[in-house]
Amino acid sequence: METIKLSNGVDMPILGYGVYQVSPSECERCVSDAISVGYRLIDTAQAYFNEEGVGNAIKKCGVPRNELFIVTKVWISNAGYERAKASIEESLRKLQTDYIDLLLIHQPFGDYYGTYRAMEEAYRAGKLRAIGVSNFYPDRLIDIAEFSEIPPMVNQVETHVFNQQIEAQKIMQEYGTQIMSWGPFAEGRNNFFGNDTLIAIGAKYGKSLPQVALRYLIQRGVVVIPKSVKKERMIQNIDVFDFTLSDEDMQTILGLDLGHSLFFSHYDPQTVKWLVQYGKNK
Repeated sequence: METIKLSNGVDMPILGYGVYQVSPSECERCVSDAISVGYRLIDTAQAYFNEEGVGNAIKKCGVPRNELFIVTKVWISNAGYERAKASIEESLRKLQTDYIDLLLIHQPFGDYYGTYRAMEEAYRAGKLRAIGVSNFYPDRLIDIAEFSEIPPMVNQVETHVFNQQIEAQKIMQEYGTQIMSWGPFAEGRNNFFGNDTLIAIGAKYGKSLPQVALRYLIQRGVVVIPKSVKKERMIQNIDVFDFTLSDEDMQTILGLDLGHSLFFSHYDPQTVKWLVQYGKNK
């Protein structure tokens, strides 16, 4: 598995397995399958309610813990120093591990500065190997990077061929922050799986549309975490390191960028109100 080096020198796999919307009842099986076919980065979150399944899988998989890279996220309801501090211990317990490889703030709401202080403390104590944020637009990223002792090492944001985060990635690079994609397949929106451009490019390399989409992001230095509950698709999604897209094909795919979210905007007041209320109640 190819890796990228975070700002603190930690090596992070550039492709992993995401468990968003994987039910708690089947999470252990899915993560076990993913690890068995070669995935070493597993991405979960407190709000997914499946950290226990991830923990069971990594405990039973037979792969040494130091060969796995486990990511989880602090949810809005756990924002603030004291709550975040307690939630980190809870995540460690559920994941059945002494340390988490990467902990992110899931959403830029609530007392996320207090959350980040708790994360910095846990990082210094060796409970976290890296820390970062998720869904932080450039303005919020700049703010927390400038006023924290340890700038975020990763920012996980919606990133796919229709919302490529070109300018946001440049700002992340200024602060030594690694871009990480959620939704690399756009969850099928905008007729993603029927896109003629990606299908045609895939045919040139003998690769599927999803493989082309993942390869494009990887060549841009984006960490990707495709999700599937089917083992055969897990195998296909990880099989993207035996070809390289040409410069011409990279430019063609760049032309698919719409420059905006296909899901929601943190700049929209109604979306923010919904997320905040959802975060308080979940």
